[in-house]
This record gives sequence, C-alpha cells and structure tokens, in this order.
Amino acid sequence: MLPFSLPPPAGFVNNPVWDGRHFLIDGLTQPVLEYSENFAGWSDDLTALHEEASGDGHPIDIASRQDAISQVKECNPSSSTVIMEIGCSSGFLIRDLVQFFPTASVIGADVVKEPLYRLAQSMPGVPLLRFDLLKCPLPEGSVDILIMLNVLEHIEDDVGALKQAFQLLKPGGKLIIEVPAGQSLYDNYDAELQHFRRYSAFELKNKLRKVGFHICRQSHLGTILFPAFASVKYLNKLLPQNNAKTVVKDRASKTGSSPLVNWAMKLESKYFQRVALPFGIRVLVTAQKPG
Repeated sequence: MLPFSLPPPAGFVNNPVWDGRHFLIDGLTQPVLEYSENFAGWSDDLTALHEEASGDGHPIDIASRQDAISQVKECNPSSSTVIMEIGCSSGFLIRDLVQFFPTASVIGADVVKEPLYRLAQSMPGVPLLRFDLLKCPLPEGSVDILIMLNVLEHIEDDVGALKQAFQLLKPGGKLIIEVPAGQSLYDNYDAELQHFRRYSAFELKNKLRKVGFHICRQSHLGTILFPAFASVKYLNKLLPQNNAKTVVKDRASKTGSSPLVNWAMKLESKYFQRVALPFGIRVLVTAQKPG
C-alpha cells in the first residue's frame, strides 16, 4: 500500500489502490497512474534523443545521481520515509534509490508517457505517476524527500512549480534540486532541450525562499569542466545555428565518451562533494520546508 491515498484520475470513480506491482482502479489494472500531461517543456522524443546519445552512463549524470543519493543519505531515511523523484523519466535514479534505500517508499513521477510505461515493466515494484507538477494531484504533506534533477528549467511557471513542491512535502521535508547554471550560457542546445531558462544560484535560492523554503545546502556540479564548457557555449552562440537535434546528439555523445570529462567528474565527486563549489555547469541546492 502507498503511505497516502490518491484521488481517482479523470474518467474513474474509485480511489486507486497500489497492490505492490500495479494500480487497481474500477476493476482495471494500471501499470502507471495517469492524471495530466504538459509537453510545453519536454517530450517523449527528447527523452529518446537524450538516452540514445548518453544513456545512463554520462559522467555528469552519474555524478548528479551520486550527489542526490548523498543528499538523501543526509536525511537518514527509514522504513516510513516517502521518497519521490519528479522527472524520473526512464528511472536511472529510481533504480539507485531502490538499491540504496530498500525499506523506504520510492515513487516515480513524470509528465512523459512512454518512458514511464517502460520503467513500469523493468521495475514493477515502484509506483509510477504521470502528472503535470503545476496540477499536482497528490495530497499536501505526502512526501518526506522530493528530488527534482534538471526539471525546473523545463517548466515555464517555475515559481508555481516550487509552490507545488513545497505543498507536497511534509513539514521538515527536504527538496533536492538541480538546474543548469548560467543564464548567459543559454544557446541553441538549451532551446532544443526545451529549457525555458538557465539559473544562477542566487536566483534559484531566492525563488525557493520566496515560496517558504529554508536553504540547507548550495553548491555546483562540473566546476572543473566549467571554463571549457562556458567557452564552448559562448562560441556556439556566435557560430551559425546548425540543426539543433544534431547538436544535442553529437555534443552529448562526445562529452559522454570523453576521458577528460570522466576523469574530471570522478575527481570532483571524490574530493569536493562536501565543498560548496562557487560555480559550475549545474546548480545544486537542498532546501527544507520548515516545521
């Protein structure tokens, strides 16, 4: 059973019940519980493009997941802890959460469809929800730890999304969030990935505080690589615009297989994970709901 009750999606009458592998509702079995969709900032095609280019093995994404796991460990999760990842896509982090915190209740959510159904087949013990965060169907105060990695930049009303995240958390609950750093670095790569913006740490923290969060920790990911990364981004803005989908695929493939990128991210993860790094490719923040 889920540690909280869910309302019925549109077209259904009764509240759904999780039997450990499926949702049961109105006599039907549902692998994924679907509430709403919003393709303004992401799509199934972009998920496929990203995974074709880098899969689950890109060094920056590996470091990102490792950092998130480290932050969850800081929360000392127990058998009563509810951990939800919004933007779980194909479940690379969900897999790690289940492995590291087997007694906690791990829930995945996303606005995409096809990756969730594939994930339901490969990890049938994890309840999966499809909804637009701006129309969150879950009861207030349902989740202890909420993880949003590279999600907020895909939502046009980011403050509205943070308000929903705040309401979704229990008092004392924590939000682990990661976003791309540096609005001045926004280029055709970001546009093709349907980013509405990139962020400074100052902007993200201000928006989190605005909706009521207390900032527990702030750092960056990809500090060692940042000078080269920024140079490429600025140069890309000056050059003629190529086919953006080719740019996304080629750039992700090249950086994912680069020994230098792999070395830099391993070095950073090993020696600087507990250091508040002042700049980087991505902004990392852990925020807490008072209570």
